[in-house]
Amino acid sequence: RRILYSMNKDSNTFDKSYRKSAKSVGNIMGNFHPHGDSSIYDAMVRMSQNWKNREILVEMHGNNGSMDGDPPAAMRYTEARLSEIAGYLLQDIEKKTVPFAWNFDDT
Repeated sequence: RRILYSMNKDSNTFDKSYRKSAKSVGNIMGNFHPHGDSSIYDAMVRMSQNWKNREILVEMHGNNGSMDGDPPAAMRYTEARLSEIAGYLLQDIEKKTVPFAWNFDDT
């Protein structure tokens, strides 16, 4: 959820150009999840792998691993953005249908 929310908030959407994965991971880590970058990047990569999910939520340029178990490239070598279907999931997020709770730093 934090990944999708942050990428949407930063306008890193399917109708715009790709952005470095490291930049997205840094934004997420700085604003929502201060517990290390590897878990964030691993989750982003998983959301981009069409052999693990029926619909991908993150589109990724670069090596995002393989079905044979090859690891993805480091985040500094890949680019990512939200997929179109993720845009549909997030299109009404500003309507405040879900109550938000304060984060670790009250943001």
